[in-house]
Amino acid sequence: MNWSEHLPALTLAIPLLGAFGAPVAGIFGRLVRNVWFLLFSALTAISTLLLWQYVSAQGIAIYVLGGESWSLALPSGMSLPIRIILQVDAFSALMALIGGIAMFAGAIFSLRFMERFSGLDKFVTLFFLLTVGMLGMELTGDLFNFFVFLEIASIASIGLVAFWRDKPEAVEAGFKYMLVSIVGAMMVLIAVGILYGRYDVINFAAVAQNLHMGLAEKVALSFVVIALAMKSGAVPMHMWTPDAYGEAPAGVTCLLVAVSQASLYGLFRVCFSLYGATMGSGVVAWTIIILGMLSMFVGVTMAVIQKDIKRLMAYHSVSQIGYMFLGLGVGLLAIADPRALGEYGMTAMQGGIYHLFNYSMYKGLLFLTAGALYYRTGTRNLNEMGGLARSMPRTTIMFVIAAAAIAGLPPFNGFVSKLLIYESTFAVHPILPVVAMVTSVLTLASFVKVFQTAFLGPARERFRQVREVPPTMVAGMAVLAVVVLGLTLFPTWSLANMINPAAEALVDKAGYIKAVMGGGF
Repeated sequence: MNWSEHLPALTLAIPLLGAFGAPVAGIFGRLVRNVWFLLFSALTAISTLLLWQYVSAQGIAIYVLGGESWSLALPSGMSLPIRIILQVDAFSALMALIGGIAMFAGAIFSLRFMERFSGLDKFVTLFFLLTVGMLGMELTGDLFNFFVFLEIASIASIGLVAFWRDKPEAVEAGFKYMLVSIVGAMMVLIAVGILYGRYDVINFAAVAQNLHMGLAEKVALSFVVIALAMKSGAVPMHMWTPDAYGEAPAGVTCLLVAVSQASLYGLFRVCFSLYGATMGSGVVAWTIIILGMLSMFVGVTMAVIQKDIKRLMAYHSVSQIGYMFLGLGVGLLAIADPRALGEYGMTAMQGGIYHLFNYSMYKGLLFLTAGALYYRTGTRNLNEMGGLARSMPRTTIMFVIAAAAIAGLPPFNGFVSKLLIYESTFAVHPILPVVAMVTSVLTLASFVKVFQTAFLGPARERFRQVREVPPTMVAGMAVLAVVVLGLTLFPTWSLANMINPAAEALVDKAGYIKAVMGGGF
C-alpha cells in the first residue's frame, strides 16, 4: 500500500487532530501547547506540499471516505457516486499548498504575538478548525460538503475575529462577519438544494456530467456567484473586510487572506468545472469582470485615505481581489471559444491564478508586518508612527519586499502576474488593463506613504526604546518573504510547474468528470 494515496484525507485529518488535541495539550502548560501548535502547523504545511507533489506527478487524486475502497468512486453496479469523495486536481492542490504556507507562517508568528493574552487553548483550536474548513473547501468533491466546510471555516473565523472580546470593535467586526457568513451560507445551501433537486446527486463531477442550463440552474449559479464573491470580499459586498481583517489578530488575518481565496476557489470551481461552456452567454463572465474592476478601483481609492495601517491593508486586499476576478473572468469569457481561449483566455487565467498565489503570500506578509508594528508600538495609527526602520530593521526589510511585490514593481512576482493580466485583458477591451495599471500606480503611492510615515523620518520620542520583534515573529514573516522571493527569482519555473497545470486543470471539465465518473463522460 502506498501511504501517499491517503494524502487527501491526511491533509484534513492532521489539522483536525491539532484542533481537538489543543485543549488537552494546554492542560500541560504553555510550552506543551506551543509545541503542539507548531508541530501540527508544520505537519499540515508539509502534507499540503506532499499532496501538491503527488498530484503533480500522478494526476487527479480521488479519495472515497466510507466506501469499499478509497480509490473506487463508483463501486460495481452503481452509476452515481454516493460516498463522500475528496477530489484533488492541480488547481485544488495548489490552493491547498497556498493555504498550508499561510497557516504555517501565521502559526509561527502567533506563538509570541498572542502570549500576552488568555484563552489560547481556544485560539489554537479555532485556528486549526479554520484551517480544516479552508482545506476542506478546496479538497472536497461534492457540493454539500463544500457547504459544510464553508460553515466550519465561518464559525471558526467569527470566533477568531472577535477573539479580543473585550474590544467593542472586535465584537462588532465578528458580528458583521457572522451576518455575512450566514447570508452567504444560506445562499450556497439553497443553490446546492436546487441542483440536488434537479439531478438527485451532489457530487461535482456527477452534476457537471448531467447539467443542462435552465432557469433552476441559472438561479443556483446566481446564488453561488453572489455568495462566494461576498465571502471573497469583492465590491460591493466587501463591507466586512476592513473590520474583520483590521480587528483579527495578525496571525489570524494572514490565514483569513488564504481562507478568502478558498471562497474564490469555490466560485471558479463551480463556474469552470460545474457549468463551463454550458453557461452559453457571457453574462456571468462579464459580471465577474465588472466586479473585479469595481473591486480594484474602489478598494485602492479607499485604501489611500486610511490612517489605520491594518484597515489600509484590508482595503488593498479588496483591490487585489479585483485582479483575480479580472483574470479569471476573462478566462471564463473565452471558455466556449477554443480560439479565444488559446489567444488570451489561458494567459488571463494563468495571470489570475499566479496573482492569487502572489497575493496570498505578500498580503499575508504585509498583515504580519502590521502586526509586528502594533506589537511594539501599541498603535495602528500611521500618524503616530515614525522612524521605526532604525529600531525594527528586519520588519522593515519584510515590509519593503511585500510592498514592492503588491505594487507590481519589476522584477517582483506581483509584476509578472499583473503583466500577464494586462496583456491578456487588452484583447477583450483596452479599458480593462488601463484600470488595472492605474490601480497599480495608486497602490504604489499608498505603500510609499506607509513606508515614509511609519519607517522613515526622525524617531518619535515615545518609540525610542522600541526594538525588533521576537525571533519567532520574524521567522513567521520570513516564511512568506522567502516564498515571495522564490516566486520573484523563478517565475518561469513557477509558471511551468505550478500555475500552468492549475489553469489547465480548471478548464479541463471533461478530465475532472472522468476522474470520478470513469468513461461515462
